[in-house]
Amino acid sequence: MIHRLEATASQVRRDIVRMVHAAQSGHPGGSLGCADFLTALYFKVMQHNPSFQMEGSGEDVFILSNGHISPVFYSVLARSGYFSVSELASFRKIDSRLQGHPATHEHLPGIRIASGSLGQGLSVAAGLALAKKMDGDPGLVYSLHGDGELQEGQIWEAALFAAHHGIDNLLSTVDWNGQQIDGPTQKVIDLGDLRSKFVAFGWATVEMQGNEMAAVLKGLEEAKSRTRQGKPVAILMRTTMGAGVDFMENDHGWHGIAPNDDQLQRALAQLPETLGDW
Repeated sequence: MIHRLEATASQVRRDIVRMVHAAQSGHPGGSLGCADFLTALYFKVMQHNPSFQMEGSGEDVFILSNGHISPVFYSVLARSGYFSVSELASFRKIDSRLQGHPATHEHLPGIRIASGSLGQGLSVAAGLALAKKMDGDPGLVYSLHGDGELQEGQIWEAALFAAHHGIDNLLSTVDWNGQQIDGPTQKVIDLGDLRSKFVAFGWATVEMQGNEMAAVLKGLEEAKSRTRQGKPVAILMRTTMGAGVDFMENDHGWHGIAPNDDQLQRALAQLPETLGDW
């Protein structure tokens, strides 16, 4: 199982760099860093249905808050059957359903909210999770947030809300790569001790390494075991921006620029093709 997931994550990374290169626009760094997490989530951990119904009744749902990492999200959705893999070639093109930030008005399967304005996704995820609790729905709600996004005040308002209402079917992951568009988070606005912050806000916490598939699976299973115990769960996931492509790793410059032709070939040489390119 782990080898199959690792192979899928490699293909997802190929999709990411090819999509961003073809559009000459997009955000490869964070997308590459979260490839293992989203692969594990969609191909192993979540109970979800690619036939897709917006309400997500009776299944687990995922909310991408840091919508600029749409390339990894689109790849995982396509590879898990929500829409044709061939549609990835339309990323950021005129009239494409695969916009730079996910949007709902084109009814792309798998997209439940428009995201890109950072800080909003936790509010949405908390509301969805609370609705599931009120409906007696067994599904869990997962969300993903950038660490730089935690500089938004709305995140912490939602964190207070979720803890106050005991929304214990909510699992929110922070992509803790230490990089944001303007540089290291430590220099822009230091996030400090995130675990202590979430604990102080009334959350259960799990820490995990996000670029080792076995560690991701173990961390997600541990997080699931903490649900239904009266507290929302924060997963603090250490990743490397640009993971899998050596010249992009730990470089905030790759937050939002596209590789040129030579850089694309260098990247693809490091990423085995496992499921077939579109």
